[in-house]
Amino acid sequence: MRISEITVKEVNDKLDAVTVVNEYVRLEKRSGRYWGCCPFHNEKTASFTVDPERKLYYCFGCHKGGTIVGFVMDMEKLSFPEAVETLAKRSGIEVIYDGVRDNGAERENASRKEELYDLYRRVAGSFHHWLMKTGEGKPALDYIINRGIGGELIERFCLGYTPRDRSWLFGFLTGKGYSPEFLASSGLFAPKYPRSSFFSGRLMFPIADRQGRPVAFGARFLAPAEGEAAGGGTGESPKYINSQESGIYKKGQTLFAIDQAKAEIRRTGEAYLAEGYMDVIALHQAGITNAVAPLGTAFTEDQARLLRHWADRVNLIFDADKAGQDAVVKAILTCRKNGLSAFVVVPGRGLSGERAGSSVFKDPADILKEIGAEALQKSAKCYINDFEYLVSRARVLFDSLGIEGKAKAVTFMFPYVEAMDSEVSKNTCIEDIADAFGVERQAVEADFRQYGRIDGRRRGTVPKDAPPPKARPVRMSDELFLLTAVLANPDWYPKLRASLSSELPIEEIDDPRAKELFIALEEWFRNDAPGMDDLLARIQDEALRNFVIEQAASQAFSQNPETLFGESLKRIRQKRLERRQAEIIVELGTQKHGDMGRSLEDLLAEKVYVDAELRRLKEASQ
Repeated sequence: MRISEITVKEVNDKLDAVTVVNEYVRLEKRSGRYWGCCPFHNEKTASFTVDPERKLYYCFGCHKGGTIVGFVMDMEKLSFPEAVETLAKRSGIEVIYDGVRDNGAERENASRKEELYDLYRRVAGSFHHWLMKTGEGKPALDYIINRGIGGELIERFCLGYTPRDRSWLFGFLTGKGYSPEFLASSGLFAPKYPRSSFFSGRLMFPIADRQGRPVAFGARFLAPAEGEAAGGGTGESPKYINSQESGIYKKGQTLFAIDQAKAEIRRTGEAYLAEGYMDVIALHQAGITNAVAPLGTAFTEDQARLLRHWADRVNLIFDADKAGQDAVVKAILTCRKNGLSAFVVVPGRGLSGERAGSSVFKDPADILKEIGAEALQKSAKCYINDFEYLVSRARVLFDSLGIEGKAKAVTFMFPYVEAMDSEVSKNTCIEDIADAFGVERQAVEADFRQYGRIDGRRRGTVPKDAPPPKARPVRMSDELFLLTAVLANPDWYPKLRASLSSELPIEEIDDPRAKELFIALEEWFRNDAPGMDDLLARIQDEALRNFVIEQAASQAFSQNPETLFGESLKRIRQKRLERRQAEIIVELGTQKHGDMGRSLEDLLAEKVYVDAELRRLKEASQ
């Protein structure tokens, strides 16, 4: 089935462009427009703008732009129908379908995703019931409470418990009408034993997407019952396990608690990145509600780009052990490569008393449990910048007083220099490294150049996210100016259609890009003007499509459009008349007009008319 044009139009009419984009980009209003840092490329100064009236977005830095539906498609990696369905549900619009697609794979995929969302929502609720209302779940509930987590946070994060009986979940869900085939592919059951739950006897942390829909689970091992193996199995079980990836869950693209944290991240422009689920919940309990965590892997570039939608700074608060500190180094580089500044929080720093700095405070969850929320909040506000942290880390790892150790310490800093987004930043950083380790700047520069050559050969010379080569630039002709103005104000097209047809007949348009715009407008109008998405989709030339979006975003055509159209039509008519005037003069001069079937009198009469029209147009312009 395909979504009806009625639904597409209703979605476009009702959606609030600023509200939609604000889900992904922190916007500020300036001069009647909304601005933010572009989510499609790294930048420090906001060049991304949203036009709430035309419902368009455009970045003056990377020149990417389009409609709000197109924006959601890019951000969520959705097809056009999926993006419309998503926006329709947010606005409470009923999605109407018509027609039958020859290939129903796309619709089937969207339907399966909805079933998975519904399944994980139901399962999360069931696990929460087991935690809160059953005797088997009570030890898990006691554990959470003893860690300093209050009832409000337990409810907000919908924490749960999965029973030790691995067959319970399959029986429960088949009793609710789910087929064994669907459940086998849901990620909730062991691949080799499709009736056996993947999770057993564990504290459950639902993992939600940005819209707050449960899409996966993290699970913490708790002490097994007497005589039972860890996790309800036959061998030792890892402390934490996570859901397998599915059609709605990619762990490298998701952050735990992003749905809970994004509003505060957007408000403050910064995020706290912790190592695990309990650390994040502890930070939220302490009032630090912009805390998130990666999901069982190192902090990925996709996760960094997700945070960059709303933040320009990340505070890293990882465990104080070696593994945690190694993860900090990797996270710093990931932040820097993706346009985020990084600061490092050392758990326990800033606390007073005899236990301050004790090894018991290796992470936020421990601070909350041992001292309380106020102490955790105070500790989380004590941080150093990423450069200072890396220097101190290098001094721990290498003997920076010796020649060999000093060389290794300097080299340790080079990936950080390489991740800088400007030559000025790199030069400043090299100078700071030389000062930090007491070496000559020239020596650091020489070693960095050598490092770059070796690392460049190892990695390849073309960056993964290198921008594509620029398309042939669009030249603004009078014809293109007029049609771009019309496209920027499409509601005017029905009023101008007759004038355009008479003053700018398509067969007389020389500019091929202007001709493509004219055809797009006419086809769009004859298709009952379904919306800006449809209009832009009819422009096949990508450079032209981006050009007209940029012009619309610049507001060049938003002031007095009626006057703009009138003046533009006059210029085009004047140039046509001047061209015809020149042609007549040539015809009169050749003395061969008779061969063309036109008499001398006809040519002279036309010349008189053309001359008079030109005089009239010029007088009207004065």
